Amino acid sequence: MSMESKTCSTTQVSRLKSCRTTLCLPYQSFGVVYGDLCTSPIYVYKSIFSGSLFPYREDHEIFGVLSLIFWTLTIIPLLKYAVFVLGADDNGEGGTFALYSLLCRHSRMGILNATNEADKHESIEKAEEPVEDTGTSLLIKQFFEKHHSSQVVLLLVVLLGTSMVIGDGILSSTMSVPSAVSGLQVKVTDLHDNCILFFACTILVGLFALQHYGKHNVGFLFAPILICWLICITGVGIYNIYHWNPCVLHAVSPYCIYNFFKKAGKDGWSSHGGIVLCIKGAEAMYADLGHFSKLSIRIGFTAVVYPCLVLAYMGEAAYLSKHRMNLQSSFYKAIPDAVFWPVFIIATLATVVGSQAIISATFSVINQCRALTCFPRVKIIHTSKQINGQIYIPEINWILMLLCLVVLIGFRDTNTIGNAYGLAVITVMFVTTCLMFLIIITVWNRSLFLALLFVLTFGSVELLYFSACLAKVRKGGWLPLLVSAVILSLMSIWHYGTWKKQSVEFENKVSLDSFIALGPGLGITRVPGIGLIYSNVASSIPPMFAHLVASFPAFHQILIFVTLNHVMIPKVPGDKRFHVSRIGPPEFRFYRCILR
Repeated sequence: MSMESKTCSTTQVSRLKSCRTTLCLPYQSFGVVYGDLCTSPIYVYKSIFSGSLFPYREDHEIFGVLSLIFWTLTIIPLLKYAVFVLGADDNGEGGTFALYSLLCRHSRMGILNATNEADKHESIEKAEEPVEDTGTSLLIKQFFEKHHSSQVVLLLVVLLGTSMVIGDGILSSTMSVPSAVSGLQVKVTDLHDNCILFFACTILVGLFALQHYGKHNVGFLFAPILICWLICITGVGIYNIYHWNPCVLHAVSPYCIYNFFKKAGKDGWSSHGGIVLCIKGAEAMYADLGHFSKLSIRIGFTAVVYPCLVLAYMGEAAYLSKHRMNLQSSFYKAIPDAVFWPVFIIATLATVVGSQAIISATFSVINQCRALTCFPRVKIIHTSKQINGQIYIPEINWILMLLCLVVLIGFRDTNTIGNAYGLAVITVMFVTTCLMFLIIITVWNRSLFLALLFVLTFGSVELLYFSACLAKVRKGGWLPLLVSAVILSLMSIWHYGTWKKQSVEFENKVSLDSFIALGPGLGITRVPGIGLIYSNVASSIPPMFAHLVASFPAFHQILIFVTLNHVMIPKVPGDKRFHVSRIGPPEFRFYRCILR
């Protein structure tokens, strides 16, 4: 009886801990994941009406823009990411490289799945029930296996998406922080733009200086700020809807979009470059998946973030319908005077939280690139014992800070930065859509019809936004193209160099038979001690050892050939991280150790 009570007690404790973790992670996620998405109301309307759409200020145009924002938020972050894309995690990890890793592991689509031999010794992945391939899945897998060029193209597409995410890490902070600080000019009208620039730069330096404390501490520090921010924009939104124009609720009808394009025409199409900013940060929901969990992100977005954002955009549109001349500063002017300064302070702090979301995503994707030999080796610091994906990369952190300051000081105008940011955002999303098409067919083994339905539903919307953003290349859109080209070149060159190095070592490896034929003495003196020799060749003796034997008259009595193998899963089980075996006869005292 006592044993049964102890078992029940243990089960209750574990359930209590599980519930506490489930509730704690959504709370932390507010401080890391949604910040960039939640701060977009500060500048979305300003960016939309700053270009060719500036003359269109009637209710039909304002409600049409609101309807576009509502349906964009519903289709992309809610349906695409929260419902579908979050389900394509790579053992808890997210991002474009997580999708690519899934494809590599379930088929021969990728170049990276055959570059390391160490996995041949034993499987380290969890056993999965075999699923019979559909006809379409088999055809696609065979196509990629037969055509090496298709594998190269797929890798380049993945690297393009990854480079755009890193570009987002540079542009996000330079867009949101100055937009929030500029609210000072609503009350202090004679404040110079240089003062706004100085305040924004100071805030950015402080943000990047906090990164080494880790996502756990930063999440608990930032989460209350973002929750207060959501309460503020929701309260202000409801007030504006009730006080200025309750009819704004009718804008959820797609008919408003039809009226908008009927009136605005081509100018309405160009406005998509600004509307896409309302979903910036949606990709961070997936890229930051390794920091939290699918359930925590889905709960946080669907139950809190999505309805709060919809009410905030509706409230601002209601205010604009009665104050058409305040388009360039509508967010802050829509705030009642009694609560302006508290909201301004929280808005400034919230943009810091928003920048944190994309910085965390940048750390995640760079870690994935490094593990798959597509990025130079950098120092990875794990900041949490519970969540494996919570990391900090010092070199990348300070480089991002420097580039953010350069872009902010160089451009100064947030509208120009918005043109650049929109192109980066939508490119990453479209790459994710293309990869999901392959995932649905080859990994989930669903029908071609479902995969095409996914691409046509989400890809068509993203292509519409992409075309509008591409038209703004001359107005700042060239920046993400330049940044992604530099990062893409770096990753491609590094991967090619690593692959070439491994190929040369493999071609010149020393066979085990010829090694054994040398005899136990190997013709040289053995000295006491243990020697460690790093090797990229896991199945034989590295060519470097032959040079060692020829150059040195002696080496240690015990030699261990160490191979570091980055496998295509996010976390290796503790009992599978080391594989130790003997090389040659026992009297040689040579061993191989594979670290995964």
